[in-house]
Amino acid sequence: MALGAGHARPFPEPLAPADSGPLSVVWHAGGDGRQPAQPELTGPPPPRVTGPTPWEGHPALLPPDPDLEPLHQRDYVVRAWKRSDDSMLIRGAVMDIKPGQPFTERIIAAGGDDDGRPLLVHHMVVDLVVRYPDLTITDAAVVFEAFPNAGCPGITTHYRELIGLSIARGFTHQVRERFGGPRGCTHTTALLQAMGPVAVQAVFGMRGSLPTGDGPVDRSAGPDQPSFMRDTCHVWAADGERWQALAMGASHPQPLPMQQRVRDSGLDPARLNLAE
Repeated sequence: MALGAGHARPFPEPLAPADSGPLSVVWHAGGDGRQPAQPELTGPPPPRVTGPTPWEGHPALLPPDPDLEPLHQRDYVVRAWKRSDDSMLIRGAVMDIKPGQPFTERIIAAGGDDDGRPLLVHHMVVDLVVRYPDLTITDAAVVFEAFPNAGCPGITTHYRELIGLSIARGFTHQVRERFGGPRGCTHTTALLQAMGPVAVQAVFGMRGSLPTGDGPVDRSAGPDQPSFMRDTCHVWAADGERWQALAMGASHPQPLPMQQRVRDSGLDPARLNLAE
């Protein structure tokens, strides 16, 4: 299901370049006039893209479903765009749906009519504008498209406190401290924890698009090595083989998917390093 599909208020396309200004927020009372007022992300209309999107052509995320009774589905989608040479837009969404059949059966048994569609329980969308190269959040907005309780959207403006936080280090801890438990929405906070790593992944695209290769680097670990990768996982442990090799001046290792992409093209990964 495309973001915004089936809703009266589809979300905007990625915001226009940074010189168009920060995120703007418009308050509305909901499509039926009964929902609490909440913000809606707005922005100048972007150029229309024709043909396949950059997100098409990837393998299926999950293997085929097993022959079992379905109970629940949760989807996270996070995407990143370049706004300017010093700014990125990170947009994430979380959606919970339940199979419609159990509800349909009860409605029909009670004399009603139902089309059997899945039940949409949660749909939250978060936009973060992230400054490059220090990965500081400079703007943030949250919209609740679907929610189980009338009071749910009342927490959306609290997430403005994301502004000023750094995604480079300690972001997950800061999110839990500020928005965990009764201080936030469980589902939005979980989504934010999935968005941080996407901003870090997007840095490599930002560095590659700049002629100088600027970015947060650690000169003690070889030229142009991103300092934020150190100690982020067991492969990048500061005392591990890979980081120690970089500290001794080794070149940045080319990730395996990039090596395979080069091989598939008929070229030798030893002669073309897509990570450099």
